[in-house]
Amino acid sequence: MVVSVYYSNMHSIKLTREDLVELIQMKELQHDNLVPFLGACSDDDRICYIVQYCSRGTLQDVLNDRNKKLDWSFKLSFVMDIVKGMAFLHKSFVQLHKKLTSHECMVDNRWVVKITGFGLRAFKSPDKMNETLDEFYNELLWTAPEVLRSNIKNLGSQKGDVYSFGIICHEIVFRMYPYEETGLSAKEIIHKVMFSTDGIFRPAMSSHKSTSVSPSMLELIQQCWDENPASRPTFESISKMILKSSNKTNANIVDNMLEKLEKYANDLEKIVEQRTKELVEEKRKTDILLHSMLPPFVAEELKAGHKVEPMMYQKATVYFSDIVGFTKLSSQSTPMQIVDLLNDLYGTFDDTISKHNVYKVETIGDAYMVVSGLPQVTERHVVEICNMALDLLGIVKTFRIRHRPEMTLMLRIGIHSGPCAAGVVGHTMPRYCLFGDTVNTASRMESTGEALKIHMSSSAMEQLSVHPEYHIELRGDIELKGKGTMTTYWLLGKRK
Repeated sequence: MVVSVYYSNMHSIKLTREDLVELIQMKELQHDNLVPFLGACSDDDRICYIVQYCSRGTLQDVLNDRNKKLDWSFKLSFVMDIVKGMAFLHKSFVQLHKKLTSHECMVDNRWVVKITGFGLRAFKSPDKMNETLDEFYNELLWTAPEVLRSNIKNLGSQKGDVYSFGIICHEIVFRMYPYEETGLSAKEIIHKVMFSTDGIFRPAMSSHKSTSVSPSMLELIQQCWDENPASRPTFESISKMILKSSNKTNANIVDNMLEKLEKYANDLEKIVEQRTKELVEEKRKTDILLHSMLPPFVAEELKAGHKVEPMMYQKATVYFSDIVGFTKLSSQSTPMQIVDLLNDLYGTFDDTISKHNVYKVETIGDAYMVVSGLPQVTERHVVEICNMALDLLGIVKTFRIRHRPEMTLMLRIGIHSGPCAAGVVGHTMPRYCLFGDTVNTASRMESTGEALKIHMSSSAMEQLSVHPEYHIELRGDIELKGKGTMTTYWLLGKRK
């Protein structure tokens, strides 16, 4: 247990029967707002008494520490702690404090103010040997004027304690040392308190009108340091006045903290709920963006930290298209005009292909590549690609270029069906890529086709031929680089 030890300057002490009775009474004196007396030592040259240790120091230390932010609930709690402690003390055998100052108010680790410095007359030196004149007058700043005018040492009264409380209350409310705003020395202040001819001399209130202190608290402080002791209230009446003005049945710091914690918990639930909604919405946006760049199952595997193994698909149909004369158009346009053109065109294409069971692989410049049959397997892959190709061809015929509205885009389309391998390539900005002869042949179909026509390979035509609603026309044999001669077809549309 940690304790505070107060040594006396006396070299010897002789305890009377009254002193022994007081020690027993002090040990039995227990209150939440009084520092408990634990024991004493009367050995020569080791005369001391022991009390409970308060970890936060004196009230004045707490008030002077500007790093500690004390709101009104803390200040009100400090005031009420002193009031309750003094009210109990005045009813006890001690009856009065005599030396009540902010130095004699200790703050424990729970932010509770406890009063010390009362009783134990036998262990306290009548004169402090090392005390300077300034220290002597500084300790008198809390002393009532009628006590200052008396020649009797250690004179005190309950009304004098109330006066001292008024000075402490001013310290708490405004966090200022007594009479700090005057700029006078302690000796000059004491002289003015005792003999001022300009009315009573007290710490200033007018300079603090801008604070959020209630007028009732300022009025209470002035009543406590009234020049006439009989006009000063008792601590019991002070307690009632404070509770009435604050509309509280209790101003305990623990209750205030619990109230704040409850309010914070309620607010925190709302904040967490709001943040959760925002997180879900951001996750949804992220998933949409990720799924627009990679197939959904691939995106989920990569998010989980798994390696995506490449796969072989036996049946797929690949679509390629590009713009005939794009190089010439680019040379006659600004870079920003080309960006706007491709963004408008492929934005429209993207909206259209979302209606079909296809996957857009990539766009490189004016080239547009789409596949069906992977990564989502479907037996209707050639139908999906052909329907999409007809829709895109219809769109491009009516599409208008912003900077060349008179011009019609000449889209060239190639389609081929066959086996295909697919996998994720790269760690930074990974891409889902297609590999195999089917991809190369589809690209050749596009490059050997004609503007505003859909060029099909024989394998794609054979799979589409089981669907009689399509109008297909033979183009003939063409020479493909690396493939030799191949019979190809034009997809003209659907039969009405």
